[in-house]
Amino acid sequence: MQDWLEILPTPLPADRAIAFVSVPEAGGVAIFLGTTRAENHPQSKHPLLALDYEAYPELVTRQLADLAQAARQKWPVLRLAILHRTGRVKVEQASVVIAVSTPHRADAFDACRWLIDTLKAEVAVWKKEVWTDGRSTWVDPAGA
Repeated sequence: MQDWLEILPTPLPADRAIAFVSVPEAGGVAIFLGTTRAENHPQSKHPLLALDYEAYPELVTRQLADLAQAARQKWPVLRLAILHRTGRVKVEQASVVIAVSTPHRADAFDACRWLIDTLKAEVAVWKKEVWTDGRSTWVDPAGA
């Protein structure tokens, strides 16, 4: 298996993703951790409590496989991992892990960036901001 693609309701194992993509032929391993950042609501100024993620796992799994295949057509990917959380993700916790190994570092960086940008734009994962005052706001994927 050269791709690890998974939607998980539990904390993401970034260390295992790095180990998974690390192979002797890899001269470059790039990893992206998307984490919940601390911010305040634009109007109420209340702090963000967490992000809630929802997904349709069967659809997302197919979409992640399509992303992996497309990345392999663009770059000499040796291995890749795309892991995404569902459920509540508190501030500082990771909601997405992307790890890519290639023979050279530039390809690893490029593939990793393309994967996260394309995932955010095209994959059916929905994000809701949850604020400390009890408000919640669905996030438009185009602006995320």
